[in-house]
Amino acid sequence: MKLIFLFFFLSSFAIGQNNFTWNDEKIEVERNGDKSIIVNSNAIYNGKWNSLPQPIFWKQIMLLSPDSCLINIAETRIILEKKSFKEWKSQTENQKSKYKDSLRIVNNLSPWEQLNVTSGKNDFYRFNDVYPSISKGVLAFESHGVDPWYAQAILLIESPGQLVKSHVGAYGAFQLMPSVARAQGLIVSKTIDERQDFDKSAMGSARLISRICIPEAKRILDAHNIVYNESDLWFRLFVLHVYHAGAMNVKAVVDKIQPKIGDQDLIKQMWQTSAASFGNSSQNYTQLALASQLILSDMVSKFVPE
Repeated sequence: MKLIFLFFFLSSFAIGQNNFTWNDEKIEVERNGDKSIIVNSNAIYNGKWNSLPQPIFWKQIMLLSPDSCLINIAETRIILEKKSFKEWKSQTENQKSKYKDSLRIVNNLSPWEQLNVTSGKNDFYRFNDVYPSISKGVLAFESHGVDPWYAQAILLIESPGQLVKSHVGAYGAFQLMPSVARAQGLIVSKTIDERQDFDKSAMGSARLISRICIPEAKRILDAHNIVYNESDLWFRLFVLHVYHAGAMNVKAVVDKIQPKIGDQDLIKQMWQTSAASFGNSSQNYTQLALASQLILSDMVSKFVPE
């Protein structure tokens, strides 16, 4: 495959400060003769988010077969060991407990340190399947005046080559709940569900980000006198938490943390803090966002001509 990276220098919507525009991050990818537009992952590497144990862990899980599992420290997601998941499940609870105890001793961990056993999920995260929709999502969000980074992030998490309804009723490429979709102008009835239409689902998601998520994120941060720049990665991740968990739950966790500044440390604290309905899945959401962006970066870099 041939891949050519070209930076776009077109007029665009400016966000944040320092004359930053979305085009500063957009790259054109030529693959098998087809051109796509994606958002680069420079901010992840520049901020050394890629070296954090949480995205490292989820990156491996997303690429790992369900036949395997990673034993990891629950709080930090530091990986202790990779095992056959079938072999792990075949053990009794007593055997599992003793094995975890042995890992705690070997790794100088507290006897009370919680260890998780997480199976691989590459059967769900099929990035090659979702890749063709990323450019479409990026352009759709931009056409609605919304930062296209969000389209790419949401698609990589929510729509990895599958169009399925979640157990709570979210549906479509951007996994919108029925009430949320209706509030953003989509028809969701017994006979019509416009969430299955990519362009309309993208419109609903973009409107949700611009009309609800970003304003609510700012309101929460303003209440704590936290300065932010909309182009900063930590701010974008914060907005994603609002998108996934809802503003009330994000407000609850931020009120519990009582941060003084907005930065990577705030996001890391959110990964390890629970409040209201902001629990494990909410904590994981932006970890998944970072991990999937890293996987996308690896995918396209494999075909860069030497």
